Order: sequence, then C-alpha cells, then structure tokens
Amino acid sequence: KLDKLRFSTREESQAETFRKMRLAMARDVRVILIKLADRLHNMRTMEAMTPAKRVRIAGETLEIYAPIAHRLGLNQTYRELQELSFRHLRPWRHAALSKAVQKARGYRRDLVERIQRDVEKAFVQAKLPVQVYGREKTLFSIYKKMSEKHLSFAQVNDIFGFRIVVGTLMECYMAMGVLHQLFKPMPGRFKDYIAIPKGNGYQSLHTTLVSPLGTAVEFQIRTEQMHAVAEKGIAAHWMYKAKGAGANAQDAQRLGAMWLQSLLDIQDETRDASEFLEHVKIDLFPDSIYVFTPKSKILALPRGATPVDFAYAIHSDVGDHCVAAKVNGEPVALRTELHSGDVVEIVSAPNARPNPAWLNFVRTGRARSKIRHYLKTMEQEESQDLGEKMLAQALRAEGLQLPDERDENAALWQQVTRWSGNRNRAELLTDIGLGRKIASIVAKRVARLLAEDGQRPDALTLTLGRYASDENAPLQGMVQIDGSEGASVQLAPCCRPIPGDAIVGYLGRGEGLTVHTADCSVGKRLFERDSERWMTVEWAEQPVRPFETGITILLKNGKGVLAEVASAVASAEADITHIDMGDERAAQTSELRLLLSVRDRLHLAEVMRTLKRQPSVLRVARVKP
Repeated sequence: KLDKLRFSTREESQAETFRKMRLAMARDVRVILIKLADRLHNMRTMEAMTPAKRVRIAGETLEIYAPIAHRLGLNQTYRELQELSFRHLRPWRHAALSKAVQKARGYRRDLVERIQRDVEKAFVQAKLPVQVYGREKTLFSIYKKMSEKHLSFAQVNDIFGFRIVVGTLMECYMAMGVLHQLFKPMPGRFKDYIAIPKGNGYQSLHTTLVSPLGTAVEFQIRTEQMHAVAEKGIAAHWMYKAKGAGANAQDAQRLGAMWLQSLLDIQDETRDASEFLEHVKIDLFPDSIYVFTPKSKILALPRGATPVDFAYAIHSDVGDHCVAAKVNGEPVALRTELHSGDVVEIVSAPNARPNPAWLNFVRTGRARSKIRHYLKTMEQEESQDLGEKMLAQALRAEGLQLPDERDENAALWQQVTRWSGNRNRAELLTDIGLGRKIASIVAKRVARLLAEDGQRPDALTLTLGRYASDENAPLQGMVQIDGSEGASVQLAPCCRPIPGDAIVGYLGRGEGLTVHTADCSVGKRLFERDSERWMTVEWAEQPVRPFETGITILLKNGKGVLAEVASAVASAEADITHIDMGDERAAQTSELRLLLSVRDRLHLAEVMRTLKRQPSVLRVARVKP
C-alpha cells in the first residue's frame, strides 16, 4: 500500500499520492469527484486540528485540489475550496475583507436594487423572459485582485454583478443587445465564451457596463444548460442527464476527459513523481488565450504560451521538429508570447530536435514533459551508441570484436549483465557511455568469459588486434568526433578543441565523454588523478558542423577597431559567436577576447593570418588553459 512506503520528504509523498490518484481517476472520473467531495468535507471540519496542520492542508487544497475542481468545471466546489483555504491561510485578512464586504453591501444595496429593477423592466419591455440573479465576488477573488493589481478595497468596484439566465442560445445574444441599449458597454470588456468555450466547457457571454453612478458592473449571460455546466462542470453529465441538459454537459465531460488523458500522456513520459506534479501544476491554470492554426482551428493555451507550446499542442512530432514560427504571417522568435486571436504557423525540419533552452520559456505541462522525455531518450540513445564504440575499442585491445545481439551471444551477455548489475546489454552500454562503468574492465570480463568458452584469441591474433593498421582500426568501435554526437559527447570548454587538434577523451562518472586537446592542462590534471578513465578518440574525416574556439587579440585603441576586426573575421569566412573587451579606453592598447566558429585548425590559422594583417592588430593568439 502507498501509505506503507517511505519517502524522504512530505512533498515527495504528496506527489506520489497525487500520482496514484491520477491513475485511478483516469480510469473513472468519478474517483476525482469523490476525492474532491472528501476534501471539501475535510476543509469544512478543520476547526479541531492544530494550526500547523490546518495551514498545511489549506495550502495543499489551494495549490492542487481547488485548481483541479476548476479545471473540471466544478466552479461551485472550486469557489468554496478557495474560500475555506483563504480563511485558514490568511485568517486576519479574511476577517478584515469579510467586514469590509458587509459594509459595502449596506451602502451599495440601493444601487444594486436599482440596477436590478432597471434590467428586469428592460427585459419585460423587450418581451424576453429571463431570470436575473445578483452575484457577489468571493472574498478570495477580491483578495487576489487586490494583491495582483495593488489595489485598496475601495478601488475594487466590481464586487457585485449580475447573472442573466435565458432559455435558448439565440436569446443570450438578444439579452446582450437589450443590456447594451440600457447601459453603456465598456470598450474591450466583452468576452464570448459561447463561441469559444473555456477549456473546462464553461460557456457564457461576459460584458461589463457602466452603471447609472459610473461604476463598472459585469453581466454574465447564459442558458440554463450552460448554467448547470458552469456550476457543476463534468458532474453535470450525471446530475442533469434526466433533465435533458445533455449537449453542454457532454461537452464538459468530453473536455474533462481530454484533460485527464493529457495527464496520462504526461505520466507516461515522466518517471519522477515530483516532476509529474510540477508538470500538472503548470496545466492547472484558470487564464487562457485562444489562437488559430493556418486552417482556422482554435487552440486554447495558457496566458504567456509560446509558439513551442502551440507546436506541442498540435502534435508531439510537430513540437519535436519545430525550427521556426510565424505569427500573423510575420517570422517571430520561438520564445515570443502569443496573444488571443494570433494565427500561428510552425516551420519544422525532419532533422531538427528539441532544444534544452526551450524549458526556460514553455508554459504548458505537455510541452515541458515532451521536451524532457525526448532529451532523456536521445541522451540514452547517444550514450548507448557511445558505450558500444568504447567497449568495441576496449575489446579490440584484447584482440576481440564486440559480440552482437544474435541468439548465439545471448548467454554471454546474460552472464556479463548479471556480473555488472544491468538488466540487459543496452543498459550496460548506456552505463559505459555515461561513465558509470569502465569499458576496459567490462572488456576484460568479456574476454575472460570467452576464454572459458574456448573463444579466447591466440597470441598472434591478440598482437594483430592491438597493433592493427590505421586503415582497419575504425572498422569497429573507434570513437570519432564529427559534431553530431549530442549530449553524450561534450567538447571541453577549457581548451575548446577543433578538428586538426590532437585530442583525448575523458569519461566522467555519469557525465558522458568530454573531449580535451592532448596538451590541455586541465585534462592532464584529470589524467594524473584518474588515468583509467581516459580513452583514444579521433576526429571524423568530414565533421558535420563548425566548432567554437577562443582567441585573444592585442590591438591599438582607436576609432573603428572593432569594426575592422569583425570585417577581417568575416572576410576569412568565420563567425564571431561571443566578444569580450576590457574597459581600457584610457590605455593605448586593449585586449579583445573572441569566440570564433571555424571549420578546423587550418581555417583558424587562416583567420589569424587575416587578423595579423590589420594595421590595428599587434598580436593574435589562441586561448589555452
């Protein structure tokens, strides 16, 4: 049972509890309805608990359970959970606001009654049967508005509003016309949630009008079916089924089921319970924007969403291969914030892959979990490929070739993985690629097992294997660097090797392979400390991308020297990726530090020769640790 497991922190336990609850409610949504009802009962009966426990439960309710209720359209439950949480978390502020609202009811009663009389009279004259209800903002929503907008209570002028309930959808728009004739509408304060429902199925027309005394009053207009869904959400499917509120209630149930399915998708791609809860919290947002695909399909996204969120909302493949975006026909950066009404187009490329930097700006839990899952999968695949090359290289020194996965080698790999503590061959190779296992030690174990089986090579074969010609050496397992290795192979930032440099590889524990130049002082210190983690690597004949390296330039101070340097670098067909210049304006000379993107060592030499020919340049040197 879950409550018998031990967790290192209460947060971890809470995350695992929520994860298990999500698994149950994905199978039957009534599970979450029962859970929310249970939580509501607990919140109503917390007076006997200690203050610390009340605060903990109220915080958990406000952070997780209330947003879930809102996400499923259970607005009545949502509001009560918020109110009860607010009362226990901020008792003094709750009491002060409650007193202020009671006073406001007294001196605003006449205004509210006058507006209601005028509205009811206008609808009678229009021969439009409606029900007019007064409504009041909850204390928590007032507190939230005051906090977010830095307002005093006196400045919150929309505490009271009205709800108009009509018979049919067409009458919603007719009722809005009657209200706009009666009172002046405020510009930019009309929202049509009937044409574009909220993500939880909520539908209404919202319009804010100027009252006879000049204050803003919000009206919500909806049908009886819409009202049922607005209050009961996904539960309306059962509660109002017999009354014929089918269409709207079924929409609410469908949207709720879609959200629960999105949680399943996040669950499938998230191993850690705390990470799963983090992703779900991101998706428990009340505020949405509505954007369009080029084919006019509407997508709801959280406020602050970017084109990357949009791409993953369409399909994970679109997000994974996204390279650029256009908003309203104009190219924009992928981190650009989208707004309601934007038409978004995604440009993709088959060889593109998610960028880890996207995690700094995406807003949806779906996008975040998909990106992390892809990066973890790619890291594992790259590490497995690297581990295979490293083990093959170590076995070649033993005069052996790497046994493949054919059936005749199954018993061998079973023995090796049992010895290494891995579940299978792929996991062992991944561990080697990540530096968790030493390739040479594994190779010796494989050689020993083969020898016991009578497959150990003789002395002549072993010698030939160790001193194979360069032509044959790369045939199996030589680790070659071409720039496409990804996260499993990193170029050391201390020496920044480029093709043409003599290089060596250092296998950090759990960090993959780091490539250093052979004369790197940092690399030499690592070798002295842990020599068995070093391995031979080489450059591929045709690297697939440019590489960065650093140079320093000593130049005469003068007007236009930076432009002169940049022009010289460009003429040598290289790019400057970073520039750093000391504040030496008073001196006759200054030192400039550049990061250059070059093809190889020969290209770098050409760039440096071009720079040395410039009149203002006194000295050029490559940066070395």
